[in-house]
Amino acid sequence: MEVLVERGASKGDCVQKIVQKYGIWFNILREKKFRTSGPFGLFAREGVEVEFCLSSNRAMASQGLPLQGAPLAAAPLQIAGEPAPPYFAGKPPPAAPKNAASYGGDTTLDFVEAKKRVLAVAGKDYNQVFQQIQEQDDREAAKQQQILDELKEIKDKINSVPSPRAADHPHLVRISELLRQNDFSGPYSAGLLERARKELPLEILENFDAVQDRFLEWIGESIRIYRPPENPRRGRIMVLVGPTGVGKTTTIAKLAAIYGIENSGHRALSVRMITIDAFRIGAGEQIEAFGDIMEIPVSYVDNRRELRKEIDLYREETDLILVDTIGRSPRDSAKLGEMKDLLDACGSRAEIHLVLSASTKTSDIEHILRQFEPFNYQAVLLTKLDETRHVGNVISALAEKEKPVSYISDGQIVPKDIKKASVIQFLINLDDFRVDREKIENRFPADEADQFQWG
Repeated sequence: MEVLVERGASKGDCVQKIVQKYGIWFNILREKKFRTSGPFGLFAREGVEVEFCLSSNRAMASQGLPLQGAPLAAAPLQIAGEPAPPYFAGKPPPAAPKNAASYGGDTTLDFVEAKKRVLAVAGKDYNQVFQQIQEQDDREAAKQQQILDELKEIKDKINSVPSPRAADHPHLVRISELLRQNDFSGPYSAGLLERARKELPLEILENFDAVQDRFLEWIGESIRIYRPPENPRRGRIMVLVGPTGVGKTTTIAKLAAIYGIENSGHRALSVRMITIDAFRIGAGEQIEAFGDIMEIPVSYVDNRRELRKEIDLYREETDLILVDTIGRSPRDSAKLGEMKDLLDACGSRAEIHLVLSASTKTSDIEHILRQFEPFNYQAVLLTKLDETRHVGNVISALAEKEKPVSYISDGQIVPKDIKKASVIQFLINLDDFRVDREKIENRFPADEADQFQWG
């Protein structure tokens, strides 16, 4: 197969030239933009270069053989706004009326229609080719966005904590390094340091333990804890959404066990699990196995009407309905929109919890929080806290978005490794900070003994 090249001011210009030289029997393989440099590098212009090959139909047509694919229309291809090509098969073109822009009074084909004819002649489906091009463009856009995100992350790390001022006390310099070490964002850290410069007297600055205590207190103040509805009615609905691989199904099982099995003197509630993740390999078997062990019923739905039916059927006789969803990439806006439409069947009373892995890098946390905003999630449920040493990135991102945390999961054991979120859990996970636990618990009390009491 011989590959030919044609250059022009636009793709339409290239197609016009190819048709004039070789006729309509050709396939476009690739196109790209180029710039021509003028004298002394001035007056550069953009153009389009098209790589193409001649179709076998060209030779067959010249021999009078039957052609493959769709037949050629009586009128030649013409690109809107460009000169008309010579008439084919040796026939002179009829004179065009003065008020017409095409041969024989036919409407001038725009570029899209011209492409359709060329592809039809080549035996290709226009919609299929267009979809392939669109998918390729989407992949390229995703790659470019990933590169931009990675560059942003590198920039954030370089500027994660602003350099201490020359006049700063040495203990503020040490604190600045601790903030950097724990992956706190630049703006968050800058706010803490500026507050220290304004509020801390010299006697506190001279005592590094006192400086740490004050910073821990300020960090704790920025952590918001989700408060569930007081005395909820029967039919409380909790929906877990989030990216793939963050542990939504395991977390659903933990919540079902905590609330649905009597423990520590708490009465067992009537709980039902609903999953719309039956298409992921093993997802249905996994949640069904959890349900069998705990004797908690599981329902499967795959559309909005079925979900609405299940909720209406069991809401009045069930204390808690837990909805497990399909993991979606935060980059896949179309799929996220489809799932949002499906979950609207849960009603306005449903509590939406965004499940987020604590080991997620900073730029991805920010992207996930932003992409799932249309779900109007009330809280973040943090998983895999045991898989990371640094939580400053999570604290910074949630503080910036003013999002509360509902539960924290730090292992795979059902139902052991899940807790209601508390400030102390974040602070004791800060690397190399000296945490006075008694002082912090007095400042941010959490009723651990009764943490899963209903309501």
